[in-house]
Amino acid sequence: MQAEVMTAQAAAAPPRIDTRAGKYLTFHLGREEFAIQVGRVREIMGVQDITAVPQTPAYIRGVINLRGKVIPVVDLRLKFNLPELEYTQRTCIIVVQVEGSSGSMLMGCVVDGVSEVLNLAAADIEDTPDFGQGVATPYLLGMAKIKGKVKILLDINRVLTSEEMISLESVLA
Repeated sequence: MQAEVMTAQAAAAPPRIDTRAGKYLTFHLGREEFAIQVGRVREIMGVQDITAVPQTPAYIRGVINLRGKVIPVVDLRLKFNLPELEYTQRTCIIVVQVEGSSGSMLMGCVVDGVSEVLNLAAADIEDTPDFGQGVATPYLLGMAKIKGKVKILLDINRVLTSEEMISLESVLA
């Protein structure tokens, strides 16, 4: 009897909505394609002069002046341990809004190039595979399968660890 009640409750429960579905801006780093939710993107700009900040990790390129506001710039290629490359005409900065410990802040992400905006359905997205013990990937939302290719979906709020976000916030203080 109790099993029947639980089965009836499970059948009556609304299906779980995949919050990962929606519009994504795709970009590439080398041969790999990544995507971030469009709702986090504030603008896309060409690479400009970046002011280096002493004693910061190599992947923190420095800061830029965005219409009177100083924002940090992170090179995603270096953050993901890819080899450093010279910036080209296709290299750009994606300005995103991220949630830090003291609220939301703008951050620039240097990428090799922006591709397109895709509308991903829940059926296009798979969970991140288990890469084994010792490999943590909290910054991955999942993997999108589009036209026979895989795009890596990033949770831009988690690309930097909380400690890295705090150190970024202290640079701007």
